[in-house]
Amino acid sequence: MTIRVVLADDHPLTRAGLSAYLQQENSIELVGEAEDGEKAWELIVDLKPDVALLDIRMPGEDGVSIARRIKEEKLPVIPVMLTSYDAHQYVVASLRAGARGFILKTSTPQDLIRAIQTVVQGGLYLDSEVATVVGDRELVPESLSAREREVLVLASKGLSSKEVAAELFISERTVQTHLASIYDKLGARNKTEALLLALKYGVVTLEELLE
Repeated sequence: MTIRVVLADDHPLTRAGLSAYLQQENSIELVGEAEDGEKAWELIVDLKPDVALLDIRMPGEDGVSIARRIKEEKLPVIPVMLTSYDAHQYVVASLRAGARGFILKTSTPQDLIRAIQTVVQGGLYLDSEVATVVGDRELVPESLSAREREVLVLASKGLSSKEVAAELFISERTVQTHLASIYDKLGARNKTEALLLALKYGVVTLEELLE
């Protein structure tokens, strides 16, 4: 099966490099390239590729907005977000918009191809240069408690420790203790990495995050 891809990135050198990577892969056909959101949307509507590789920050309509339009109009296209940003809000915004992949521009060409292949096969691909420990899927972290899972899900939705505490009727200090335990069990160093690892390992589900 050949995977048809549309690539959208406003930086010419970045786009050229990504294009070269994609065209070297026999299982992928690059059917269109765009330098801004408007052109990307036109290509997606006209060509209906299997995957739309979208830069989050582009002139005009951004990648998250395009992913949301794909979802709303029920187009048979899978958005994969490509970005230099690994901030928590970009991960969550991408997932809420319907993206099935999130990969940093610092990732390897092999990771890019793997991301595209994973989402086409029905999987969810999340990557971060700070989450390198996820390379071995057979490594299972220590289980989180029910309360820790609640804290992680709420924190992953953007709530502060104070807001999580109010939601769960516990102290802010207790929330911070739970977060420290979560990071230790998952081998994470921050909230973004904990979210990525938890989703990768199946500790929490995408449905829980988007509720």
